[in-house]
Amino acid sequence: MKAEAYSNWIGTWKEGSGSIATKTPTVKQQPFSYASRFEGAPGANPEELLAAAHAGCFNQALANNFGMIGLTADSIITRVEIIVEQDEHNRPSIARSHITVEAKVAGASEQQFADCSERARAHCSISRILTCEITMAATLHG
Repeated sequence: MKAEAYSNWIGTWKEGSGSIATKTPTVKQQPFSYASRFEGAPGANPEELLAAAHAGCFNQALANNFGMIGLTADSIITRVEIIVEQDEHNRPSIARSHITVEAKVAGASEQQFADCSERARAHCSISRILTCEITMAATLHG
């Protein structure tokens, strides 16, 4: 399997602009700039795409972990926040990824949910490539 995405850029780091797109029609030429990436202006940013990828990857890993112990999720809702901070050289760097997950899984105990969630946090393929801290808040609904 191979996933592809594309980006173009024209101009300087702070005054320039570009776009981000995926090979599939999932993300079609979304504009982005310094302002959309670091100042909250309208437009896309790479960290938002990383957050979406991490949330989706985590959800599949969590569902797989439930399946390995004979459980099926009724629902898994995950939000991932990618936190960007300045590093020691005053460069923007991804400092951490925070996962907030709520799930409804018939028959799951709190311990099973905690174990499956932690395993997904630590071992989904996106988590494994990130070198930043990955934190989590997990809630099992009855």
